[in-house]
Amino acid sequence: MINCIVIDDEPLAREGIISYIEQLDFLKCVGTGISALDIPKLLGSGEVDLLFLDIQMPLMNGLEYLRSNPKPPMTVLTTAFPNYAIEGFDLNVLDYLLKPVSFNRFFAAATKAKQQFVLRHQDTFLAKEEEQSCFFIKCDGKYEKIFLEDILFVQALQNYVIIQTVKRKYVSLLFLKNVEERLDSTNFIRVHKSYIVAIDKIEGVAQHEIQIGSYKIPLSRNYKKEVMPKILGDNLWSGK
Repeated sequence: MINCIVIDDEPLAREGIISYIEQLDFLKCVGTGISALDIPKLLGSGEVDLLFLDIQMPLMNGLEYLRSNPKPPMTVLTTAFPNYAIEGFDLNVLDYLLKPVSFNRFFAAATKAKQQFVLRHQDTFLAKEEEQSCFFIKCDGKYEKIFLEDILFVQALQNYVIIQTVKRKYVSLLFLKNVEERLDSTNFIRVHKSYIVAIDKIEGVAQHEIQIGSYKIPLSRNYKKEVMPKILGDNLWSGK
């Protein structure tokens, strides 16, 4: 878990970043402030890994704070003014978000932060990943081992779920909600009331369905707004 603090004197901008943080299970907001002067107290109250920092604030702006602290946490700058970007990167910030910040752009910055966090905590992280790389379910009267990387999608079927992997199909007495709570939301996403899919297994997206190999998974209108940015990220190439 990456502990974050959000510093911004604009309430709407601050709450917007906090709401985005709450959408990602590898981020946790542990404090907020309205001025760069609030940062030392927040850093002293617990472990902070990532700082979302507005630039233009009263008394001390974000860039002035970074110059005063030679060893800040990983920092993502937020501002309505793009002319600060070069100076921000000269101070070794992780990323630069231009207001109003879209979830798509926030997700890209958060992913970059996660990559840096992994590099800094590689031994611990890899050990945890190894522990969570597989699980067991009861299927056909015995316990079956399933590797997370093999899952294509999970489908609800009344009081059962179907877990379709690259090798075979497993049917187990589980609820989809419970399965969703155990899966990492950076790798799996709910696309329909009855389906969860592995993001990296998606091969195509149409108006109302997702293609994974020979399988066509329905894409619900209720989930589409959240699903599309996670699937496409910054990888969509389009013309004018």
